[in-house]
Amino acid sequence: METFDAVRATFSATIKLTCRPTVTGLENVPKDGPFIIASNHLSFLDSVIIQALMPRKVAFFAKAEYFTGPGLKGKLMKTFFESVGSIPVQRGEQAASVAALASLVDILENNEGVGIYPEGTRSRDGRLYRGRTGVAWLALTTGAPVVPVGLAGTEKLQPAGSNGIKFSKFTLTVGKPLQFEHVGAKHPLPMRRKATDEIMDAIAAITGQERMEHYNQSPQTPI
Repeated sequence: METFDAVRATFSATIKLTCRPTVTGLENVPKDGPFIIASNHLSFLDSVIIQALMPRKVAFFAKAEYFTGPGLKGKLMKTFFESVGSIPVQRGEQAASVAALASLVDILENNEGVGIYPEGTRSRDGRLYRGRTGVAWLALTTGAPVVPVGLAGTEKLQPAGSNGIKFSKFTLTVGKPLQFEHVGAKHPLPMRRKATDEIMDAIAAITGQERMEHYNQSPQTPI
């Protein structure tokens, strides 16, 4: 925990100094026990932001390339992702599959937090797309509460077509936890779909984003 606390404090201070974010609702993150962060997704920096600003450790899936990048930036990203317990996933693997989600179950059973983007990949037009059911599978399987998170403005941190980072204000809002029945891994799909829709409704209530009834698709395989 000491390494995590030190790295998180450094990244948190840097983000607050350079971007001056508005952060509300951190008291809604459970002080102990497992929890699932379910957030909308606008920027590749969203995971870094959530992991840096949350009061507790949050493990996300992360592209394996983030652990092997060149130069100082690559070293800093590798240090950060390793310290917060991110899980490297090779491009092309299906992170939404039950097999991959099983690794998140292990973390939750250790009374820690995980993060997941129900949309599957980041929204490139700012709209909120239909949620994939992996987040509900996790909640129903483990009984962990789902904490909805809404991000706004993070897409400005790296404008389309740019490889650089532009410091800009953004908002992170944490909603009240949603508790679903703990029914285990074997549960009917309609129950999972219903829970997913409730989670997406909670995210939408925070962000005010326009809703889309279909799934978002990425030019590359989402992870």
